[in-house]
Amino acid sequence: MDVLAEALRMSGARGALGALLRAGGTWGLWLESAPEAALHVVSRGRMWLHVPGESRLEVQAGDAVLVSPGTAHGIAGGSSTTMSPCDRKATAQALTDGSPLRLGSTPTQTEVLVLRYGQDPEVSTPVLTSLVRPMHITSRENTQLRNTIDLLTAELALPQIGTTAAVNSIVDLLLIQFIRVWLARHPEEQSGSWLGAMRDPIVRDALACVHARPERPWTTHTLAAATAVSRTTLSRHFRSALGQTPGAYVTQWRMDVASVRLRDTDEPVESISGAVGYASPHAFSRAFRRYRGMPPGEYRSRNRK
Repeated sequence: MDVLAEALRMSGARGALGALLRAGGTWGLWLESAPEAALHVVSRGRMWLHVPGESRLEVQAGDAVLVSPGTAHGIAGGSSTTMSPCDRKATAQALTDGSPLRLGSTPTQTEVLVLRYGQDPEVSTPVLTSLVRPMHITSRENTQLRNTIDLLTAELALPQIGTTAAVNSIVDLLLIQFIRVWLARHPEEQSGSWLGAMRDPIVRDALACVHARPERPWTTHTLAAATAVSRTTLSRHFRSALGQTPGAYVTQWRMDVASVRLRDTDEPVESISGAVGYASPHAFSRAFRRYRGMPPGEYRSRNRK
């Protein structure tokens, strides 16, 4: 079981169509907080990332930076540039026909791909939301990054049939590249996060068990046995890596799986309850109500797409 791949599949991480920004001279753009993560890929020149409370970050051609969901921030041509709010009309036009967003003066010195990267709000497994600080990767750290940027630039420059699916897939690839680089960095950057937990082999193996077989009657004892450690060791590692008990994570994952199935399929509640480890629909309904604040049937009717 590839735990990260399964979590991303369940969370519905998806790239929204982005826009190409072309800028020259003095320019700056302020982006208000949004529920999605922001992804900025510099294909030419350089820019500065401004995040309140963080040191200003220079992002050069061939680099990319991922800003966590809900974080207001700015991008600019200089470290002390005044930034203007986003032009929503021009942005909508760029998303429709691939025309670039132009800032500052000509000639163009910097080109940036600006995207939003969202996750399914009904899934609580915090893949992207565990990124507390902006994540910056360079082409030196990941030699495949330049090729990925070129693919993304080409798709956004000329939207056509299948562009949405293509961009989603390319942005998924970018996210994997971000995560690989991030996991290779110093562990102090990752403490207490879901992604950082992937570095702990005990927690990672336990999560793989839960993700692969959510229907099994997992307890701290059975998970410890499956990962060949003691219950005390497993609990200590879970607390350190995720800030919760193994049992709490099992419930969280089961409810995520159940919520997606209730919303997106016509499976009977009886079938879903068994698939996520509950002996009866009644037991599942009680657990689901405690977690989501409503019974499964009401949740399904409210959240149908």
